[in-house]
This record gives sequence, C-alpha cells and structure tokens, in this order.
Amino acid sequence: MMYPESLIEEIRTRNDIVDVISQYVKLTRKGSNYFGLCPFHNEKTGSFSVSAVKQMYYCFGCGAGGNVITFIMEYENYTFKEALKYLADRAGIELAEQEESEEARKEADLRTRLLEVNKVAAKYFYYQLKSERGARAYQYFKDRGLSDETIVRFGLGFSNPFQDDLYRYLKGRGYTDELLSQSGLVRIEERGAYDKFWNRAMFPIMDVNNRVIGFGGRVMGEGEPKYLNSPETKIFDKSRNLYGLNIARHTKLPYLLVCEGYMDVISMHQAGFTNAVASLGTAFTLQHANLIKRYTHQVILTYDSDGAGQKAALRAIPILKDAGLSVKVLNMKPYKDPDEFIKSLGAEEFQKRIDTALGSFLFEVDVLKSGYDMKDPEQKTAFYNETAKKLLEFTEELERNNYIEAISGRYQIDYESLRRLVNTQALKSGYDGAQKQQVKEWQDQRVRKEKKEDGIRMSQKLLLTWLIEDPKLYPKIKDILTPEDFTEDLYQRVAAKVFEQLERGEVNPAGILNYFINDENEYKEATSLFHARLKESIPTKEEREKALTETVIRVKKNRLDMDSRTATDIALLQEIMKKQAGLKSLHISLD
Repeated sequence: MMYPESLIEEIRTRNDIVDVISQYVKLTRKGSNYFGLCPFHNEKTGSFSVSAVKQMYYCFGCGAGGNVITFIMEYENYTFKEALKYLADRAGIELAEQEESEEARKEADLRTRLLEVNKVAAKYFYYQLKSERGARAYQYFKDRGLSDETIVRFGLGFSNPFQDDLYRYLKGRGYTDELLSQSGLVRIEERGAYDKFWNRAMFPIMDVNNRVIGFGGRVMGEGEPKYLNSPETKIFDKSRNLYGLNIARHTKLPYLLVCEGYMDVISMHQAGFTNAVASLGTAFTLQHANLIKRYTHQVILTYDSDGAGQKAALRAIPILKDAGLSVKVLNMKPYKDPDEFIKSLGAEEFQKRIDTALGSFLFEVDVLKSGYDMKDPEQKTAFYNETAKKLLEFTEELERNNYIEAISGRYQIDYESLRRLVNTQALKSGYDGAQKQQVKEWQDQRVRKEKKEDGIRMSQKLLLTWLIEDPKLYPKIKDILTPEDFTEDLYQRVAAKVFEQLERGEVNPAGILNYFINDENEYKEATSLFHARLKESIPTKEEREKALTETVIRVKKNRLDMDSRTATDIALLQEIMKKQAGLKSLHISLD
C-alpha cells in the first residue's frame, strides 16, 4: 500500500460508515444494521445493508460491498488515493505525499501534467473568445441564446484561425512537444506542429470532479467536420465520460436527461434543467449507462425527434435497461431538439413534456407503428401481430396484461382481442414469454453450475466466513489449521490477516479489506466473505458442529493431499499420512 497501514486504518475509523453513506443514501435502522435503496443498481426494495458494527456495506441484490473507502471510490468514481484524501479531509487528517513506485509516479505525473495543460488551454480559449478575433464565436453563442453567465459557467471559448496558435502559446509556457502530443491538443509532424482545434467555438469537457479532460469544437464558417472532439488520451475516454455530468450529478431530481449534443445540454441547464448530460460524439455505451447508474435509477432520453434521433434512442434503450435503469423517452415534436423546443415554447412546456415522457416500451411500439400504413387493413393487422409478439417480452403476466391494456387504449384495439392475439403468437412460438423465461433460467442455472466453485474452494471460503462471523470458533480450530492450509491465494492472504486479528482477540473485517482495495476483483471476493451467517443457514447445534467439522476436515485434507504429492522425504510423508489418518476421528464441539 502507498500509505502506512496505521494511517489508512485511522482515516477509515475516523469516518463512521453510517454517517458517510447517509450523505448519499437514505438509511433506515432495522435491528443492528441500516438498510436503504442500493445506489449502485436500480431497485424498489432496499437490499443495501450497512453494518455499524463491521463498518461495512453490502447489497444483497447486486453484490456491491466494502468499507467506507471503497464506497467513496465506487460512488464518486475516485481512485483509492482520491478517496483516501477525501476521507482524510473529512476527518481533519493531514495526508502527506507518499513514496510511489517509479512507474506509478511517472504515470501520476503524466496525468497531472495533462490535466494542467488542458486547464491552461481552456483558459486560453476563453480569453480568445473575449478578444476581437473571438467575436464571431462569441456572437454564435449569443445567437444561440446563451447568457454571459452560462458562457462562463461552461468555460466556453474560441480557438484562433491559425493552425499552430495554441501550440506556440503552450510552448511559450514551457510545455514539451512530447507532452503536447500526448495531450491530444497538438499533432507533431516532421514538417511542424499543428493544433487539433483552430477556428472553432470551444467546449471544454470536464470529468465528474470538474477537471478539464478534453475539448469539443464547432467549426466557425465552412469546414469539416462540423464538430470535432479530442482524441483518446491518458485522461480522456469518450465511452466513460458524459458532458455536463460534473454539474448534473448534484441534482436532487430522481432522473437524468440524456441528450445528443453540447448545445442541448447547455441550453437545458440555462433553462433550469441542470440534470442534463450528453455522450461525447460517440454512440451510447454500457460504460455510459453504468456511470449514470452511480447517480440515478431513471433516464429520460431527449434525443432529436428525427429519424436519426429515434434510431439513437432505440440503440440506447436496451443498453440502459441492461444496466438496470428505468427508461423513458421525451416527445419533442414538432421541434427537432431540446434547444429548439425550449426557445419556442419555454421551460414550463418542456417540463410538461418531461412529466408525460413515454415509457421506453410504448416508444418502441410507436416507432414500430410508423413503419406501417394504418389505413391499409393488411398492414394494420401486421402491426398488431408484431406488437403482440413484442408484448411477449414481458415474462410477468400482470405486467404483460398492463401493457396490453395500455396499448389497446393507445391504438384503439379491443383489449380482449389483443390479449387473444398475444396468446396466439405465444402458441405459434411454441411457448409463451413466461416459458421462455423459465428456459432462460434453466440455461443460466446450468451455466452457473458449470462455473460453480469447486468444493474445496467453497469450503475455504465458508470457513473464513464463519471465523469472521463468530470469532469464538477460532480457539476450536487454531490447533488444527493455519493460514497455509488455505490453498486459494486470496483466501490464504485473508486467513493470515484474520488469524492475526483473532490471536489479538479482535476481528476487523473493514480493516482487512484495506489490503485488497487496489484490485477490484479481489476486494469484491474478500467482501463476500463477510456476509454469511452459519446459524441462519444451519439451524441446530448438532448440525452446525457436523458442518464445521466436515469443512475443517476438507480444508485440512486438501492441504495434506497437496503436500503428500510433493513430499520427497520419507519421514515427512509418514507425518503427513499420520495427520491424514487423524482427521478421521476429528470432531469439533461448539460447547
């Protein structure tokens, strides 16, 4: 770890997990734990548990879990160092800079320098906007209805109409060609250096922590492409950032508005809709959806109302749903985009459209309908048949019937007639939606079974869980097992920490987790060790004794079997065989 164990532990213990998480999630006390709606996936029943005793959180729905440090990392999209700094500041602890590996230091230094050069460039672009040469871009922003306050808030600017203007400015500030090339702001060639952006209205792109990580630029006058974005760099990944999220993430509203472009976001923010974001000149991705899920459970798509906008919405809907988000689609007709709508009808009317936004399924059916001539009886029938097939997507009968009712009223078709048509389509398919879901569940169960951890690994995992949950078991097994008996690498390292703590008469799972924070897969696996209860799964004392004894025997026997296969000394092999024989009479009493 980069910082001493004692310092990390002090920072963690000085930040009570219930107090910290309560700033983000509404928690209700139930017994010794607190529960609320998980901030990491969409749910209606709170399965997100926070333990004041263990100083840990765990979601029984999506499996997210950890201590207060990992919560801040996941919720705020912080690195370990950033989360530690945040919590240290919160607790009034001074966090001194620590020694890092040469490679890590170089990487961190590069990121810092790239952020610095982007910040300097953003200031330069803003300065040029207010100069005589930036008059055209400034007028463009004013013609689009932006106030000076909005221009300042979003840091809008202008890149001069010279191909090396920014390069010469940044070189004058002492930045090297190598750094400028890696920033994506400049292209270095044998014949010279060329700015990525010139003669464009500039839109700084910020991450969730308000740091400039890239730019978008709209050409002034003739030129292609009309819009241009920064290339991918060490600090800029288009598929993992959303324009405007640095502001929108603070909204108190239960949804985010997702639109297509910079101007749509800026116009909506200026009109008071400060929960608007947009993807950065790239198709909407699952990474975008997962990023959104950190801050809300509902999305309202406000894409352009033309054919391209509808296609974009149809592509985004399944991605958002796969991430566990609820999706609606806003109808902006007869206007093309949010900017045009708000200019024409105002913010109040736009809010009305938000309030009446169409559920994603009904939107998809509307788009389906547009492909049929409803005045032609044959095509009308075909539309109803396709809609009936689509209704089979709902595996729950009640939900399917609710949508049948909604569609029958929306498209003037008798409810019973549509329901019969849905049943007919189900029969044609060989099985209905519910049966499809059952088959899918069987397939998923088979896949899960094939991937299921083997018995030895499960035994090691279970035994660690029991020791963490019930420290009184330790004296009964400490003369039988050591951490080396846990042959899974991760479990052996966890066991070393658990045994060490148990010897001192304490168990601090939240502290143990500190050692695995830098590896996402490891800390999730380690977290899962801390959320099972022996007494809940095995009701009687006799059954618990039997289960514990058998588990200890499996773990120990596995270690001895491995040792016997590698033993080269006869005396050692005889000792192993003696221990193996002794396991047959082992019985652990819980008295």
